[in-house]
Amino acid sequence: MVAMFFGSMAVRDALGATLAHGVKFGRSGFKKGRTLDAADLALLAEAGIEQVSAVRFEPGDVEEDAAAHSLAKAVAGPGLRVAEPFTGRSNLFAEGDGILVLDLERLQALNRVDPDLTIATLPPFARVAAKDMVATVKIIPFATQEDVLARGLAVTEGGPLLRLAPFVGLRVRLVQSATSATSDKLLDKTVEVTRQRLEAVGATLLGERRCPHTTDGIAAAVAASLAEGGDMVLIAGASAVTDRRDVLPSGIEAAGGTVDHVGMPVDPGNLLVFGRHGDIPVIGLPGCARSIKLNGFDWVLERLAAGLRVTPQDIMAMGVGGLLSEIPTRPQPRGGAKPGEQAGATMRLPRITALVLAAGRSSRMRGPNKLLTPIDGKPLVGHVVDAALASSCDRVVVVTGHMQAELTEVLAGRPLTLTHNPDFADGLASSLKAGLAAVPADADGVLVLLGDMPDIDRRLIDRMIAAFSPADRRSIVVPVADGRRGNPVLWSSAFFAEMRELAGDAGARALIDRHEDQVAEIAVEHRGPLVDLDTPEALAAYLENRT
Repeated sequence: MVAMFFGSMAVRDALGATLAHGVKFGRSGFKKGRTLDAADLALLAEAGIEQVSAVRFEPGDVEEDAAAHSLAKAVAGPGLRVAEPFTGRSNLFAEGDGILVLDLERLQALNRVDPDLTIATLPPFARVAAKDMVATVKIIPFATQEDVLARGLAVTEGGPLLRLAPFVGLRVRLVQSATSATSDKLLDKTVEVTRQRLEAVGATLLGERRCPHTTDGIAAAVAASLAEGGDMVLIAGASAVTDRRDVLPSGIEAAGGTVDHVGMPVDPGNLLVFGRHGDIPVIGLPGCARSIKLNGFDWVLERLAAGLRVTPQDIMAMGVGGLLSEIPTRPQPRGGAKPGEQAGATMRLPRITALVLAAGRSSRMRGPNKLLTPIDGKPLVGHVVDAALASSCDRVVVVTGHMQAELTEVLAGRPLTLTHNPDFADGLASSLKAGLAAVPADADGVLVLLGDMPDIDRRLIDRMIAAFSPADRRSIVVPVADGRRGNPVLWSSAFFAEMRELAGDAGARALIDRHEDQVAEIAVEHRGPLVDLDTPEALAAYLENRT
């Protein structure tokens, strides 16, 4: 059991407690997860609120975010990136394209340690793309005890529980057998579908060879393909394989290969022949492989393309979940699907564009452009831009205006997009609109950063992206330091139209008030979200404090 206190407590006794449920008073309020300080208690008392639902941690408790992040880092293996935690959840994302490999026994053991600790993953050997979510670690209560977390971490002592097997770039040759009834159109289509299927898993079709649909014809074509070099040979037969002694498996053996397995418990895809010549797989394709739709061959191909060994036992184990037929509970492949790709949405890292506003005239500095001021050997604006580039933002857009040429020069060489705002004198809103015009149409949101805030770091940005979840009514994410909301602010693309209607120097703060129910706050221990260097005095004080 967790030692922490959870329940109703008097406001007068709630100093340092964390709200378990939000509190509304007047037009304001405090959100769930806020740690109450003396000023908060005074506001609650003034509003006539006497009781709050809150949590108070006890010695031996590990706060949910710290526990989730610790466990997520322990279970994650090569090829996976652990996101910053939020609300007791830490997500794992693929760093590239490949296959998810799981230690099922230890994952199940971890989920049995204690109800506090949970991990959910994609299915074993799921094919994933870069930035796809592959797993999530969630701590159920607001905190767990040290000994519970220790028992969970003990499960990982033998090494990570999941990893990404990246595609290795297989080189493949195709053999097609034909009878007098086989059309060239069908053979040509098979070549194209096979090429697409291979490219989808990072493999390359080196070439194709056609032959008669006889044992000798297939044997000669396989032998010639092996002699030309490559990592795998695929055979598309003119007719389905109905027996281990049929033409196609007999042709593999006549070429000096072995047939390890005929058939598989996956539909479509039953009639697959799995053979080899030494260490090179030689595979007889089921007839359904002439189509782009997912079939059993895709599951075998994906593992081989990721450098994973496939055995007859592996093939026989594919039957659970192997009913792939188009039935009412399984949606049709979406338009534009890649070969072997199943319908349905994939959870992935949000596509967030970092929008750095650097167009202002620095009028309050009474002279130089503050964004060009060197701090630790780097211009002020460079600190903000580099934090965004180091984060999990999908891309970085910088809006220039005043002293465009000089800003362009100091930012040269960085992988970013520069867009100029010729109307920068009209105020901040004009730069915001100019930046939004450069945001890709498929962006899920935009992180608006001010160019004069050098203490914004990668970790804060990644924490904000981890908190972003429009489906959970967290469409606007703001950092909070010393009880005050600061910058940057992360906005869902749902607000872009309203943001384009802004004018003057007000920025988008009015929209936050308008959509308060969509706001998620990120507590920040340092004052970075509040530090912007607008005046010579502020800049001098900042530089003095760094020495």
